[in-house]
Amino acid sequence: MARYPRLMPAQPQLFTASVLRSSRLSPSFQRVTIGGPALADFDWRGFDSWFRLFLPSPGVALRLPKVSGRSWWPAYLLIPEAQRPHCANYTVADFRPEACELDIDVVLHWHDGALAGRVARWAAEATPGQQVGLLDQGLMFDPPAGSGRVLLAADETGLPGVLGILAGLPAETIGAAVLEVPEAGDVREVTAPPGMGLTWLPRTDGQAPGALALAALSTFDVRPDDYAYLVGESSLATGARRLLRKAGLPTSQITFSGFWKAASH
Repeated sequence: MARYPRLMPAQPQLFTASVLRSSRLSPSFQRVTIGGPALADFDWRGFDSWFRLFLPSPGVALRLPKVSGRSWWPAYLLIPEAQRPHCANYTVADFRPEACELDIDVVLHWHDGALAGRVARWAAEATPGQQVGLLDQGLMFDPPAGSGRVLLAADETGLPGVLGILAGLPAETIGAAVLEVPEAGDVREVTAPPGMGLTWLPRTDGQAPGALALAALSTFDVRPDDYAYLVGESSLATGARRLLRKAGLPTSQITFSGFWKAASH
C-alpha cells in the first residue's frame, strides 16, 4: 500500500487565515467561517477536500511548523510545547474562492454538561480576528476507473466530507448514502444526484455510534464494481469494510478511515 493517498499533494501548502464568524448549524454542529487573502491560492477540488487545522495555544500567538514536501510532523514536534498549536483533521464544508472564505463544520460533543474537545470549545467561542493555520491534504475520495455505484457511509464526523462528495458527484451517479447523526435536529437539506438514495439515521439515547449505519449497510446487495467510502468512528469504518469485503466487494473498491474512537464502557 502506498504511504500517501494518491490524491494528496506532493507539496502541501500551509495557509494562515482568520476567523470571520461562527454560528450554530444544528444541535451537534457549529460552523466556523475563516478567511483571508492567502486562501486565494487554496487548491480546493471539491468532494472531501481535507486539511490539518492548527489552533494557537491559549495565550500565545499562532506558531506554525515549517513544511518541507509532505513532511511537517518533525518540525511540529520541535515547537516548544507551550507554544505548539493544537492540530486536528477537518474537511472543507464549503469554499467560496471569490470571497476567500472557507467553512469548517465542527461536531459538538458534551461531557457532564460541558463541551468536550479542544476544537469544539474553540468553535463555540470563536471570535472574529482569531488566527488559524491550514495545511492542505487533498482528497480521500478516489473511485477506481470503471466503478459502478457509489456507496457512502458516515457518522457525524464524516458528514461534512460525505456532503461534499454528494454535491460534487456527476448528475448521473447512482448509489446510496447512509448518514448517521446524534439527533434528528442534525438532519439537513442535501445537494445530491437524483440516483443517490439518502438514509438519515438519528441516534437515540444509549445507541453506540456507528451501530445504526452498520445495520443499514448489512441490508445492501453489494456488487463487485461498487465503490464504497466509509468514514467516522473507528468501529463503523473498520466494521463496514469487513462487512462489505465479506459481501464480495474487493479491497481496491473501498476507501475507509476511522476518525475517532468511542470510549469503552
